Amino acid sequence: MPGTIETILSRRSIREFTEVKVPRQDITTILNAGRWAPSGLNNQPWKFIVIQQKETMEKIAGCTHYSKIVSNAPLLIAVYLDLDTMYNRTKDLQAVGAAIQNMLLACCELGLGAVWLGEILNNKDKVNLIISCPESMELMAVLAIGHPREKNARSSRKDIQNICYEEKYAEEWK
Repeated sequence: MPGTIETILSRRSIREFTEVKVPRQDITTILNAGRWAPSGLNNQPWKFIVIQQKETMEKIAGCTHYSKIVSNAPLLIAVYLDLDTMYNRTKDLQAVGAAIQNMLLACCELGLGAVWLGEILNNKDKVNLIISCPESMELMAVLAIGHPREKNARSSRKDIQNICYEEKYAEEWK
């Protein structure tokens, strides 16, 4: 089993999946990873909706420019901010982001591919209607998850010297 740092550094956004279903045990592992994210006052302001029915997925695919990703994934998880449990918007948004990252890392460790879809938020009201969410739930992301079609996805990052400073903004990290 890879270590945490190795999983973080090897995780990639995967947009093409095989047709193999994600086992229920793996889905539970992913959801557990999300629910163990840190949150202010431990309020756990997230809710997750697991979507596997093709009919529902096709309707959701119509809500994004990335419809091919959505319709070809065997599993979607819609991630919500529960406005009824929210106490500080900034902290709760950060907590939901941490939950999403935990789920993406769990997918990577399980050998699954996943991508965090944010553009779909432009049509969050339509998504809410499709999956019957109350107004107290604010869509934060949809995760498309499955067995990756390709195993060697690549990515790059900015050099640490371009994003990190020492003591003050103007002082370079060396």
